[in-house]
Amino acid sequence: MSLAANLVIGLIALLHVWFLILEMFLWTRPQGRRTFGTTAEFAQQSRTLAANQGLYNGFLAAGLAWSLLLSGAEALHVKCFFLACVLLAGIYGGLTAARRILWFQALPAAVGLALVLLG
Repeated sequence: MSLAANLVIGLIALLHVWFLILEMFLWTRPQGRRTFGTTAEFAQQSRTLAANQGLYNGFLAAGLAWSLLLSGAEALHVKCFFLACVLLAGIYGGLTAARRILWFQALPAAVGLALVLLG
């Protein structure tokens, strides 16, 4: 795989670790509320749902990190699978929750997928 693809995948994995931290540990704190534009009351009421969502982001990060440890066809398949998962989640989130998700989640995944497939 190309170095550029692996760098993008690494950055996407780190981004999803950050999403995990925001959703699991900072959701009810000022930084989490500011990031997601929520009130203290809403954040408190939805903290369990946010933590669950954060856990899923952690699984995406783990899968992307795992893909960087593989080689050959196995690496290609795992990278494509997890990048496609991130891309679909980003598109869905961008269409249903906040448009900015398209830029912060879907676009990087699309770039990473293109680099993997072209590499």
